[in-house]
Amino acid sequence: MSLEEFKQMDAKDLPVGKLIAMISRGHTIFINHHLKEHDINSTQLHLLFEIANQSQINQEMIAERCNINKGAVARSIKKLEEKGLVVREIDENNRRQNKVSLTKKGQQTLDDAAKIFNMWEDEVILQKGYVTKELLQQILKEIAIKTIELNKKRE
Repeated sequence: MSLEEFKQMDAKDLPVGKLIAMISRGHTIFINHHLKEHDINSTQLHLLFEIANQSQINQEMIAERCNINKGAVARSIKKLEEKGLVVREIDENNRRQNKVSLTKKGQQTLDDAAKIFNMWEDEVILQKGYVTKELLQQILKEIAIKTIELNKKRE
């Protein structure tokens, strides 16, 4: 379907999940395009966000929080380490696990990425003025929590 055909559709005929998926995919494309200069992708960026949120987080916790399997996290962490964005240290309490933390370069990359996120948000959310960014963030957070809770019930 073309963009023009999509614009003509009645929003009531579109499932919310489809719209969220379209937004998510479009956001990923936008972010990946703007991250090219940093030589990372949106998945690696999400790992950096998790690492920044908790100093010396282990790879297992990153996998759980990002809903990504442990092998994929290990491969991504290795690439981020090769690029000088993170460092891994053996956890003294559990020698089978690594603690991961950001380097200065990793923090700078994260700061640059925050500018890219803000650029997208300004263009997509704020320009139309339908809702404040803070209200949308709160609504989406509540939806994310409920989604996680629904999925945990099925485990």
